[in-house]
Amino acid sequence: MDSTTATAELGWTVHPVSGWEEVSGYDENMNTIRTYQVCNVFESSQNNWLRTKYIRRRGAHRIHVEMKFSVRDCSSIPNVPGSCKETFNLYYYESEFDAATKSFPSWMETPWAKVDTIAADESFSQVDLGGRVMKINTEVRSFGPVSKNGFYLAFQDYGGCMSLIAVRVFYRKCLRVIQNGAIFQETLSGAESTSLVAARGTCIPNAEEVDVPIKLYCNGDGEWLVPIGRCMCRSGYESVENGTVCRGCPSGTFKANQGDESCIHCPINSRTTSEGATNCVCRNSYYRADSDPLEMPCTTIPSAPQAVISSVNETSLMLEWTPPRDSGGREDLVYNIICKSCGSGRRACTRCGDNVQFTPRQLGLTEPRVYINDLLAHTQYTFEIQAVNGVTDQSPFSPQFASVNITTNQAAPSAISIMHQVSRMVDSITLSWSQPDQPNGVILDYELQYYEKDLSEFNATAVKSFTNTVTIPGLKAGTIYVFQVRARTVAGYGRYSGKMYFQTMTEAEYQTSIQEKLPLIIGSSAAGLVFLIALVVIILVCNSPSAYRSARCSPSRRHGFERNDSEYTDKLQHYTSGHITPGMKIYIDPFTYEDPNEAVREFAKEIDISCVKIEQVIGAGEFGEVCSGHLKLPGKRESFVAIKTLKSGYTEKQRRDFLSEASIMGQFDHPNVIHLEGVVTKSPPVMIVTEFMENGSLDSFLRQNDGQFTVIQLVGMLRGIAAGMKYLADMNYVHRDLAARNILVNSNLVCKVSDFGLSRFLEDDTSDPTYTSALGGKIPIRWTAPEAIQYRKFTSASDVWSYGIVMWEVTSYGERPYWDMTNQDVINAIEQDYRLPPPMDCPSALHQLMLDCWQKDRNHRPKFGQIVNTLDKMIRNPNSLKAMAPLSSGINLPLLDRTIPDYSSFNSVDEWLEAIKMGQYKENFTSNGFSTFDLVSQMTMEDILRVGVTLAGHQKKILNSVQVMRTQMSQIQSVEV
Repeated sequence: MDSTTATAELGWTVHPVSGWEEVSGYDENMNTIRTYQVCNVFESSQNNWLRTKYIRRRGAHRIHVEMKFSVRDCSSIPNVPGSCKETFNLYYYESEFDAATKSFPSWMETPWAKVDTIAADESFSQVDLGGRVMKINTEVRSFGPVSKNGFYLAFQDYGGCMSLIAVRVFYRKCLRVIQNGAIFQETLSGAESTSLVAARGTCIPNAEEVDVPIKLYCNGDGEWLVPIGRCMCRSGYESVENGTVCRGCPSGTFKANQGDESCIHCPINSRTTSEGATNCVCRNSYYRADSDPLEMPCTTIPSAPQAVISSVNETSLMLEWTPPRDSGGREDLVYNIICKSCGSGRRACTRCGDNVQFTPRQLGLTEPRVYINDLLAHTQYTFEIQAVNGVTDQSPFSPQFASVNITTNQAAPSAISIMHQVSRMVDSITLSWSQPDQPNGVILDYELQYYEKDLSEFNATAVKSFTNTVTIPGLKAGTIYVFQVRARTVAGYGRYSGKMYFQTMTEAEYQTSIQEKLPLIIGSSAAGLVFLIALVVIILVCNSPSAYRSARCSPSRRHGFERNDSEYTDKLQHYTSGHITPGMKIYIDPFTYEDPNEAVREFAKEIDISCVKIEQVIGAGEFGEVCSGHLKLPGKRESFVAIKTLKSGYTEKQRRDFLSEASIMGQFDHPNVIHLEGVVTKSPPVMIVTEFMENGSLDSFLRQNDGQFTVIQLVGMLRGIAAGMKYLADMNYVHRDLAARNILVNSNLVCKVSDFGLSRFLEDDTSDPTYTSALGGKIPIRWTAPEAIQYRKFTSASDVWSYGIVMWEVTSYGERPYWDMTNQDVINAIEQDYRLPPPMDCPSALHQLMLDCWQKDRNHRPKFGQIVNTLDKMIRNPNSLKAMAPLSSGINLPLLDRTIPDYSSFNSVDEWLEAIKMGQYKENFTSNGFSTFDLVSQMTMEDILRVGVTLAGHQKKILNSVQVMRTQMSQIQSVEV
């Protein structure tokens, strides 16, 4: 509704009739407009109402009202009474239909809903010959939610001189838009100015969903925000007209995949058969391999290899050739070798056995040569050399090949594969071995060489044997020897076998074996007769048929004794380097990766964007908006999460820096360190999803709940922070920015360490005064250890210093460390060994732990593990927390205590209450007569209760401040005396 467009009287309802008056006027373009004015300033108790006609809601949830008006300055009206006003009130009333009368709704605040009291930025007072010089004010107010079919507006004047020049009533909406390949229909804004209304998109024709769900969010200003998901033109269609249309690929072009890419021309030796093609068909005799991209030209099979050269050396062969004349248009040409053994006579050739060796291999050769050995001597072979490429399997024809026939010569035998120890003595070893796998003729003899393990191979002794068993005499007792053996035919010696280790008996082993055999030697004579008799009996029994059936009649031929196993047998012992103990998990800096994106993939879990539901924008981060929402992963319960989004139009560096925090967080898993749920990188917008901490940052949470926690609760919070920092320190991670603002608190008061960004942004410029230049970098001076400020020595010990500051922040309920001192003053004070004093009601044990954390020598500060143990002892023994540190502790020259200021520096009790952060009780003190410092200094706990201070923490803070005031007064009086 716009009152300036009315061509006749507006006809709004006025009450009483002597109040508002409709008049005609002109706008700045000299167009006639209808306005309302009222100026009954000389009459008391004015209550003039002006009601619009019925305005239909038309689906809107929040209504905006723009008012143009002028107001006369009351001081410019002569003899005006004190009741003159320069403001008016705006109301609304909802109704399902136009039901208003002259008396309904009632002309009073109820049932009307008040929107606001409207005041003029500028009022007019000057008068010239042409009349009053008016100054037009424009104000916009909004209200909602509205849910009925329509509403009325009402303007209440209660004693002013004003003119309502124009009224425009409107609502906001996000217009229909095509974005990310999807159509989003017109969407009305939400009922609240901060509301986000989700709108689902539908893909444009011939486009398909890529990331789901496809959403945009309409904010209260009618702007689209936070695009999620997208559609892309499907294969065979390309994006045109700025991404609003998907057009089919023209003939002769194609598009293989879904995406924003344009159609491309068919590659060589291929064609399309229709528009909207997703691939091009190969022409006759041309093919495409399964692994070939569709944009690659179609190719054919290669011709045969050329100019084959063979070189035979006994039972080995070298084959070489030149590449085919035609490779088929491909670069993946390889060669296969087919070996056929033709034997002698007219028998057909057969494939060679597995014993034939090809170097480097038989199939898939990339170079035009191959070495073949372990062939049979005096044997005819045929070798086919095939040229194949990636489309050979697609062709109905056999691969092209070149062949060569060769006959092997007489050859030396192959190597002997294994050797056995038959027996050993103090000075000899008996060995045996098997015949070579390929003797390649009659074995004439064997040659065995041996040497002591600790000596060189050049000291080897050779022994010949005509059999495959030999005894080596003349050896040293208890000594390890290395043995190798080879066979000889008329073609010469074969290769030596591998090295095998055997050890002779020691003297002790020999004596033991003699003792084992001695009873047999002594008993052999006496047992001889018994043995002969038993032998006769056995022969007689064995000749019996029944005995033959029931007994074994072949006497055992085994005799001698079992030898002890040697340390070195026919199998070589393996020497191991010892046990490998798994180490502790250590933090890895993502910026050490050549590609930081690899660190993201390794440490952060990728989340499908369809699992993330954004519900409300709750703030703005360094790289984009911060939202709250829900995460529903498959097979898991839905959880409340915080979502950081990367704003559109980002650079690659911004994306890398944004995701680096996820690469850090993803390495941590501890109940007192913020938990990373995962990241969204494969679809816009890029997101980091973490657990949601309902109570926000610790410093603001403490300030909002000043004095409302017990000491044990505060120590429990500190214990959680220390446990999280111990975990990080054990992983060799240095935080560098430990402060209460970087600790998050959940609904169960569990504190978790967060914000892992400072280590990478230390050198960045920032307007935040917390991070102040120090030797070329940005450092949070008030929280940083002196060695880190001066020499940039950041360690877990410097984090301990920062933890001491956090302790002070917690026990002072979010007080700013060092108050209003400049950063340079803080640096100078610390260098002079000044330290922060204990906050009010701080247990002395806690302040002493703070002082321990603030030791100048970092080696004297406690470790986080020791801090956790100390806090655990305090929790188990609450009596240790009852002793309070004095307000002016002299330990280690603490700074002047500023938690309770000197009352004499203030002009009034109200200023003093503001200084001690109790300003909300100013009216209580005044109304109860405590308006002077003398009266306040005499207050008791009963007086504090009587003025309405009910919170225990606030009672204690005011009472302590009163006691300090009383002490200060007595000191002043004594000085005067």
